[in-house]
Amino acid sequence: MISLKALNLELRNFTLKDINLEVASGDYFFLVGPTGAGKTLLLETIAGLHNLKSGEIWIDGRNVTQLEPEKRNIGMVYQDSALFPHLSVADNIIFGLKVRRLPASDIKKRLDEISVLAGVSHLLDRKPGKLSGGEKQKVAMARALAIKPQLLLLDEPLSALDPETREALQRELKRIQKELNITVVHVTHDFDEAMLLGKHIAVINKGSLEQVGTTEEVFSKPDSEFVARFTMIRNIFSGNIFRQSENLSAFRTGNLELIINTDKVGATHACIRPDDITISPDISSQANTNSFISIIDRIEDRGMTFTCLLMSPWRFAAW
Repeated sequence: MISLKALNLELRNFTLKDINLEVASGDYFFLVGPTGAGKTLLLETIAGLHNLKSGEIWIDGRNVTQLEPEKRNIGMVYQDSALFPHLSVADNIIFGLKVRRLPASDIKKRLDEISVLAGVSHLLDRKPGKLSGGEKQKVAMARALAIKPQLLLLDEPLSALDPETREALQRELKRIQKELNITVVHVTHDFDEAMLLGKHIAVINKGSLEQVGTTEEVFSKPDSEFVARFTMIRNIFSGNIFRQSENLSAFRTGNLELIINTDKVGATHACIRPDDITISPDISSQANTNSFISIIDRIEDRGMTFTCLLMSPWRFAAW
């Protein structure tokens, strides 16, 4: 388990503020947030590349706050792979093992194991300059895993790849993580990637955690307007919740009233994900609850999807 306890860090003009976070052993955990939110800084702090102002970092019951990076048993992969250009693929992979002064026989055995696992056995004699982007990231992954880390930190390792290569490596990541049962903390801007691979997710903004939960909770039930907008929910309303009966509540904003399931009352924000809305020209086919009539103002073609913008004020269907 990874445990960050009241972590505070000041680096030049940026601050990580009171970070409290737990990641279970064997979890595939995602960290998301806007550019400049502190995602990479938090990963590097876990890895030991920055000194804390206050707080503690625990990994599998061990306080590693004061340990040097090489003693934390953490593997890390960056977006640009950061391979040594003058070394072969094989020498890149075993670099960390040589630093640890492992016997040659153990290094050879581990190279054979990890190159098969990462699917790079056929590349061992090549130099990084002769590799594709996807191959470089596989080698970087193999190098990070060669030391048998307790924790793997991934800083947008797939973001610079073409869509086909990215999808292939996402499948490889899922397979490797499941096979090794290793704890992973992965920074990404790709929500589909987080939904595909992740079990839990944290949203960070301006150096503070905004929300932590399962991927479903964060994307479906954001805790704040910031999280809702960041996760691409565009139907966000300010209004009031009031009780209609013992088991029924309603959210009202202007002429729009929605029946909802909540214990909250009073002024609040509410949001509706676009994929939770059904548009139909036949109002008789819609259920009575939370159905209303409006006019489509315009439709925006976004390639794989369309965005429909509706005119207001809303006019409710009556049955």
